Amino acid sequence: MLVLTTLTAPQRRRLSGRRERPVENAEPQQVPTARATVVRPEPFASGEAASAWLASLRGSEEAARTELGHGLRLVNRALRAQRAAAADPYAADVSAERSLVARIGYGRGEAVAEGLFGEAFEPARPRGRRLKRTMEAPDERFAALLGGRERALVAEELVLRARSDLDAARPREAALQARVALEALLAELPSADLSGWRGPVSEAANAAIAAEPRSEDLERAVQAMENALRRHRLGA
Repeated sequence: MLVLTTLTAPQRRRLSGRRERPVENAEPQQVPTARATVVRPEPFASGEAASAWLASLRGSEEAARTELGHGLRLVNRALRAQRAAAADPYAADVSAERSLVARIGYGRGEAVAEGLFGEAFEPARPRGRRLKRTMEAPDERFAALLGGRERALVAEELVLRARSDLDAARPREAALQARVALEALLAELPSADLSGWRGPVSEAANAAIAAEPRSEDLERAVQAMENALRRHRLGA
């Protein structure tokens, strides 16, 4: 079950009308914050069982990250539905790395929906796929891209979209996106040894029209494209 709550929303009177008005001080405006609470449909058998479950997650960073991943996939499913319903391409997915705070805990249903736990903890913030120790220098490249000293590849954006779809458990979209990403990458980086992935990615994309393709093959293909782009950024 997913419970969505809007916090610290601007007053309605501030949202009414779009008339021009003078501005003297560009003070930051209050913006709404959303709280998404994922609640398991089946209750724990007892308070002891709930406490033991939470202790097992608190003692394992990997288990806590997996639990957060399950919740985020449900939230992103809702956001996907919102994008489709509102025809809004800017309703972006969320991630643990970019959330204000993430908590895992247990409590009574209505209380948990309001953010009140019987017991909870905040897992260590994930370092993120792009924040691991590496020889890459994203800040320097960011400056180079903005300054026009370097040009981003079309494939970079397309591979990121494929990765986002994979992480959000959208294998059909990931397969279709991966096919376009691979073709762009082969055209922009002909020296990259990726032509062997053309067959598996095309098969996955063709299958995605009617059913979900095998995510294992897609994961390996997207990872190969990510590795090729990483070598490109490092000048290898």
